[in-house]
Amino acid sequence: MQRNEQVSEFQEKLVAVNRVVKVVKGGRNFRFAALVVIGDGKGRVGGGIGKSKEIPVAIRKAVEDAKKHLVTVPLNGTTISHESIGYFGTGKVVLMPAEQGAGVIAGGAARAVLELAGVRDIRTKSYGTNNPINMVKATLAGLSQLRSAEQIAKLRGKSVEELLG
Repeated sequence: MQRNEQVSEFQEKLVAVNRVVKVVKGGRNFRFAALVVIGDGKGRVGGGIGKSKEIPVAIRKAVEDAKKHLVTVPLNGTTISHESIGYFGTGKVVLMPAEQGAGVIAGGAARAVLELAGVRDIRTKSYGTNNPINMVKATLAGLSQLRSAEQIAKLRGKSVEELLG
């Protein structure tokens, strides 16, 4: 028996699962919220949240949500092209390019996003909150602000050589 399942080009990483309890007349209702990050390792990454009464269903919903919120990251070799700051809520993530061989210097949820984006060398610092949902969204906001030299040259109507001097 063969299954006709579609093989995705994205890798998935479960960052956090929250159990939410609602106390009702008949007892307690448990629900789960899953935070998932997906990426292809070549510059595309996204994060999503799914909620359900069962964890596997919540994860599947989170993956579908993440596919709707993909961000393209312009990579400069193994690192990012320039420094960027991402904000979400009270969370702030500072993304700084690093020399080759430095590795991913990031904590928790930001590390998951950067590894799945395909960034190999980067330094980060997070301020304000360590809530995984806000950290993922702030990291994605910082990555979405990145521009490559080609993009900036095109915006200014110049060549890359003119831009870099």
